[in-house]
Amino acid sequence: MMELVFIRHGKTRGNLESRYIGTTDEELCKEGIDGIRDNLYKNIYPAADIVFTSPMKRCIQTAEIIYPGLCNNLHIIDEFREIDFGRFEGKNYIELDGDAGYQEWIDSGGIKKFPGGEDRETFSRRCIAGFKKASGICIKLQEQGELREDAVVSFVVHGGTIMSILELFAGKGSYFNYQCSNGHGYRFKGQGMFKDTLVEF
Repeated sequence: MMELVFIRHGKTRGNLESRYIGTTDEELCKEGIDGIRDNLYKNIYPAADIVFTSPMKRCIQTAEIIYPGLCNNLHIIDEFREIDFGRFEGKNYIELDGDAGYQEWIDSGGIKKFPGGEDRETFSRRCIAGFKKASGICIKLQEQGELREDAVVSFVVHGGTIMSILELFAGKGSYFNYQCSNGHGYRFKGQGMFKDTLVEF
């Protein structure tokens, strides 16, 4: 049975400033790189047989640091890109204070569509489609004898991507129950529902 590992990318400048960074293709900042390397030193990341990432720089860079031996063979899934924050993009809660549209989004519990951007339901469907695409690649590689049945499959993606996938498959709680800090995430191994062996790291 495959083991699945979900890792949120390292910190960017926007993360440090609590900004809504979705479509902006930020690179990791120094603090983000150092944080990932510190986690490597602590050995929190399992070795992987195959790695899937978002097409965005912050995810690809994180994957390349964690899995240098696989950095020339990353599987990039376009559907894993972060949500489009629309006109909130690049701003933080301080800059949005007093914005009626922002208050409406807050009052909706984060469900309402971002003005000029995506709504969470559309975003989640996109992420799930990406997860199914990645699963199909793994199955095909296994059938071809190029991937072990007990392979470790790592997903280096965005926090929202992780929350979307786990909300559907983990079977407990809501989207926001699966928030994780930069450079951290979840591991799942075993049969049955994700929730049976889902471990946060």
